[in-house]
Amino acid sequence: MVIEAKKPWGRLATFGLGFIALMVGQFAALMALTIWLGQDLTKMPDFSGDGVAVTLIILVSTPIQLLLLAAFARMAGSDPFAYLGLTLPRRSEVVFGVAATVALIIAGNALSWLIGNNIVTPFQTDIFRTAGEAGPLALLCLWLAVIVVTPIGEEALFRGFLFRGWLKTPNDAWVVIAISAALWALIHLQYDWYVTGQIFAFGMMLGWIRWATGSTLLTILLHAMINLEGMLETLVASQWPS
Repeated sequence: MVIEAKKPWGRLATFGLGFIALMVGQFAALMALTIWLGQDLTKMPDFSGDGVAVTLIILVSTPIQLLLLAAFARMAGSDPFAYLGLTLPRRSEVVFGVAATVALIIAGNALSWLIGNNIVTPFQTDIFRTAGEAGPLALLCLWLAVIVVTPIGEEALFRGFLFRGWLKTPNDAWVVIAISAALWALIHLQYDWYVTGQIFAFGMMLGWIRWATGSTLLTILLHAMINLEGMLETLVASQWPS
């Protein structure tokens, strides 16, 4: 039986606990990376475009972050699945969400083409290339991390935990959607302002769908679609650079 939250965390506590979950996961991933590379933190090389390092960070940080978010939800007197919005959407909501996501992807790619921006960023090509150089298993793990693990972790935090704690009344909806989208965009430090703006637009759509359907499972699916499309574009760009 699903246990509904007696009372969600307050807004400030929600931000603080979400930040703790994010930072603890990232710190654990950095520790794992130092062991993997045999380097201490003060001598770490630049791994921002290293596909193996990025994969390791995602695969280590996300489970820890999810466990902390679930623990915080339980401390609020709720079933973690209910608190984070991990409920099944209706079929009609899935169809609408997929259509909206496809439309926004096409619009974003069209805008990039019109203004002369590359659809695939250097970060994408770098992590794809370096993971491929490390072998088929490393490349497969990168696909898994980007398409499956990342959407679960990011949606559970931004459209799950933060959204649940910040949305107190229906009048809060658009403010919460915009703030969570902005924070989600800002953690993508690897991209320039233009791509960050695109991420914000996707965040607004995902936030609205989360609010309209109550389902973070649906936003995870749509987020996975977005990342899959990006990986497929990167694959094409790596095969035909011109």
